[in-house]
Amino acid sequence: MATSLKSLSQYSDKNILDISNKKFGIVVSEWNDQVTESLFSGALDTLLKHGAKKENIFRKNVPGSFELTLGAQWLAEIEEIDAVICLGCVIQGETRHFDFICDAVANGITNVGLKFNKPVIFGVLTPNTMQQALDRAGGKHGNKGDEAAITAVKMLGF
Repeated sequence: MATSLKSLSQYSDKNILDISNKKFGIVVSEWNDQVTESLFSGALDTLLKHGAKKENIFRKNVPGSFELTLGAQWLAEIEEIDAVICLGCVIQGETRHFDFICDAVANGITNVGLKFNKPVIFGVLTPNTMQQALDRAGGKHGNKGDEAAITAVKMLGF
């Protein structure tokens, strides 16, 4: 469903398990930090709201969205980490750079999850404009960080 028809911060409370002893790695891109910091706040707040302990949430920054994949792999390699959440924002520009980055990041994050057999969540915005990104990072369309965090929680309850 298009984001314009649904808030990213609204979700079903079905399949939410006790996460008080679960450990989460969150990889945050520093590029477009106005957006990614808001995504991180949403993810952190959602995890804490559902019972995660702050000391069980580990944040690591990477320079840009392209580096999310390797950052996710490094966190996924840690056996104690139950799920990894990747947060980034790639805004469409005038060149094909956007296409290459988005494709590589989506495939890379998927492959990390499959390789380590644990949830590795794609919380990356791919908007056309900065305003669209802000609308999805705590603005009028909710927060993709909330969605990414609850996705991790629900996948742990699979």
